Amino acid sequence: MKRMTKTFTLAACSLVAMATMALGAPAQRMMPPGLKSPYLSTGRPSMAPFAFVRFCVANADDCTASDGEDTIVMSPERVAQLKSINGAVNRAITPQYDQVSLDRWQADVTAGDCEDYALTKRRRLIGAGFAPAALRIAVARTWSGEGHAVLVVRTDRGDVVLDNRFDQIKRWNATDMRILKIQSGANPRLWFEL
Repeated sequence: MKRMTKTFTLAACSLVAMATMALGAPAQRMMPPGLKSPYLSTGRPSMAPFAFVRFCVANADDCTASDGEDTIVMSPERVAQLKSINGAVNRAITPQYDQVSLDRWQADVTAGDCEDYALTKRRRLIGAGFAPAALRIAVARTWSGEGHAVLVVRTDRGDVVLDNRFDQIKRWNATDMRILKIQSGANPRLWFEL
């Protein structure tokens, strides 16, 4: 896909974080340089994005509590599956943003914005045998100030991000984002600040 189209889609994803930013989301916890944890550290409970709540009403199976493993062991097979599904979904969905008043989160679409990519990746990874508790949607701000949503995968090597802007899978602390809130692994309907 063309970079320009993805940039346009990214701008539309600013809707995802708009309410959070309006409330003054806290910065990530400060750690001494060079000591950033490979895992995200959650803070107090937070409200789920309203469009996600609507998604759960229509897609209850995607939002059920999970008591499975919350960490994926990154075998060569699992790494290959993550890369394959991330790239396949990035190519399969045509970037298309929601209008401000019609923000809608969906999975398995042919056209959509950042959260639609993340929900589709989560669903496909679960279908490939990944534990749902290790797959969490997060909303963020890029360093350029754009709102964004991604899928965060908890692995034995740290939390990694599957992003519709890139086929490369990156550790959360090597991205150009400040993650604002994330789902609970045990219960996708619960969200936490970072």
